[in-house]
Amino acid sequence: MGRTRLVVFTDLDGTLLDHASYSFEPARPALEGLLEAGVPLIFCTSKTRLETERWRRALANVHPFIVENGGAAFVPEGYFGPDAGYDKRDGGYGVLEFGRPYPELRRALEAIRDSTGLPLRGFGDMSNEEIAERCGFLPEDAALAAMREYDEPFMGADEIALPAVERAAAAAGLRIVSGGRFHHLVGGSDKGRAVRALRNLYVRSRGPVRTAGLGDSPNDEPMLRAVDVPVLVRRPDGGHTEAVDLPGLVVAPYAGPEGWREAVLGLLRGQA
Repeated sequence: MGRTRLVVFTDLDGTLLDHASYSFEPARPALEGLLEAGVPLIFCTSKTRLETERWRRALANVHPFIVENGGAAFVPEGYFGPDAGYDKRDGGYGVLEFGRPYPELRRALEAIRDSTGLPLRGFGDMSNEEIAERCGFLPEDAALAAMREYDEPFMGADEIALPAVERAAAAAGLRIVSGGRFHHLVGGSDKGRAVRALRNLYVRSRGPVRTAGLGDSPNDEPMLRAVDVPVLVRRPDGGHTEAVDLPGLVVAPYAGPEGWREAVLGLLRGQA
C-alpha cells in the first residue's frame, strides 16, 4: 500500500501555544519542518470550531481538526474524497460528531450545580469579558470561545469536590475531563475517539500511517493512548501530567512550544 505516512495530532493550549502568551513562535522551526515534509498537522483541542479556525488561519493549516475535547472532527470538503461517511456537512466541512449538543450540557450543568450545592459556573454563565479575563484572551477571542457546540468548560469544584461532580455527571450519562485551566463537561466523546476516526480515514484514503500525538493535560491522555508515538509536553513549572502505563511515552524536554519544537524535530529525524 506504499510507504507509511506520518500524521501528527496536537493539543493547542500549553502545548503548541504558550500557556500564558499563546505564542507559537518558538515552535516555528518544527512547523516549517512538518510543512516541508508534507506531514499533516491535526489540531486536537478543547477550543471551539471558531477559535480553531482562527489558529488554522494564523498557521496556514489546511488539514482536518478536532474541537471541544473530541466533540467533533471537521474535515475540509474533498480532503478524503466523497465516501468518508460524515454525519453532516456544515460550512465547507464534512463533520464527524461524537459529543452531545451544547444546550443539553448546559441543562446538565445546572442540574449538577443544584444537586451538589457547589458554585459551578460554566462559560454559559460568564460574560465574554469574564472569559477574556480568566483565559488571558482579547475580547474578540473570548467571543469565539463562548460559541460552544459540544463541551462546557466550568469552574467551582476543587480536588475534594470534583468526585461529587463526576458522580452526578456519570448519573446523567456524561463525563468530566480536566484541561489546563478548566474542567469540562462532555458527552460520550474524547480526543482519542476522534483521533482514531481520522486515522482510519487517512488509512482508507492514503495508505498506512504512523501517528504521533502531543499534549500536556489529563484531557489529552485519550489522544496519547490512540497514537503510535505519545508525547507529553511539560508544564510551565517543568513538571508534566502523569500518564500511567502509556507504552512508548516520550516526555518533551521543555514546556509549551519549546518542548513541542524539540519533540516534533525528533519525530522528523526519526528519533522518537
